Amino acid sequence: MICVEVIILKKLREKIFMINMISKKINFMERALDAYWVKNEVISNNIANVNTPGYKKYKVNFEEVLSEKREQFSIAANYKNPKFLPIGRDKARIGEVMVIRDFATSMRKDGNNIDIDEEDAELAKNSLKYNIVSSQLAKELSLIKQAINGGR
Repeated sequence: MICVEVIILKKLREKIFMINMISKKINFMERALDAYWVKNEVISNNIANVNTPGYKKYKVNFEEVLSEKREQFSIAANYKNPKFLPIGRDKARIGEVMVIRDFATSMRKDGNNIDIDEEDAELAKNSLKYNIVSSQLAKELSLIKQAINGGR
């Protein structure tokens, strides 16, 4: 009887671990999408002000933290002692999105420091990253829906 209870408890811990892992992954992707959205808005604002004299561009910094946190989602990195239930701890965070203004450079005599080619390239790269994370999130939610519906 005790052996059966130990097996049931072990399977319960494994399921809770997987649920927690999925929840953290979805939370991480949602925050990444929010950060990419902010970056998109900032780049668009820079492009809109390309001809504004004295305008200094804004930059968004979050990708360094994002790449560090991405490693948390491998099974080996998240191995916890099976004696403890991993409920609601170790939340994945990408940190705060920092929008900073670049006063150091100047591209033209009028003080504007926007390079339209650089901004266009950044916008394309950022849009691609947003679409990739969005697709990954949709896939993850589809897998959860499939699991809930019993594979149907």
